Amino acid sequence: MSQVVGKTRLAYARSWHLVDIGSDPRALGRVASSIALALMGKHKPIFDPSTDCGDYVVAIDCTNLHTTGKKRFQKLYRTHTTRPGSLKELSMDRMIAKWGGGEVLRKAVSGMLPKNRLRKGRLARLKTFEGRAHPYKENLIRVENGGGQSILEHEAVQRTFADAKAAVKEAPAS
Repeated sequence: MSQVVGKTRLAYARSWHLVDIGSDPRALGRVASSIALALMGKHKPIFDPSTDCGDYVVAIDCTNLHTTGKKRFQKLYRTHTTRPGSLKELSMDRMIAKWGGGEVLRKAVSGMLPKNRLRKGRLARLKTFEGRAHPYKENLIRVENGGGQSILEHEAVQRTFADAKAAVKEAPAS
C-alpha cells in the first residue's frame, strides 16, 4: 500500500517565511531554533526526517542580534586545519564586525540542523540580510512576529482567501 494519500505535491510546496531579527525580542538561540524547524519542515503534517520538505526563511536586520549575558564578547568560534598551530579563535563580537550578524545566525542554525546529507540544502534556503531591504518581497507569504506565530502578509494570498470566503458564502447549501 502506498504511503501517499491525496495530493501531496501541494504539501511539498515551499513557502517563504520572513523573520525580522531586529524587532524580535527572543534571544539568538530561540530564533535559530524556530528557523531550523521551518527549514526542516517540522511544522508541516507531511514531515519525514529523510525527505527535504522545509520552507525558505528570509532573516532581515541581522545586525541587531539579541544575545543574553556576555555571550557577545565571550563566545568563541574556533577553526582548526589539523596542522600544528593552526587554531584560530574569533569572538562573536569580532565575527559580527567582520562577517555580519547573518553569519552568526547561520552558524547557530547550522548547529541545530541534523548532521546529514540534507543539511547543506536546508542551509541554502536560509537567506540572511544585514539591513531591512531584500529581493524576496514578492515571494513572502508568512511573516513571523516575536512569538514565533505566523501572520499573512502577501496581498495575493489575502485576495485568494477573500475570494474563497466569498465563494463559500455564495455556494448553495446542499
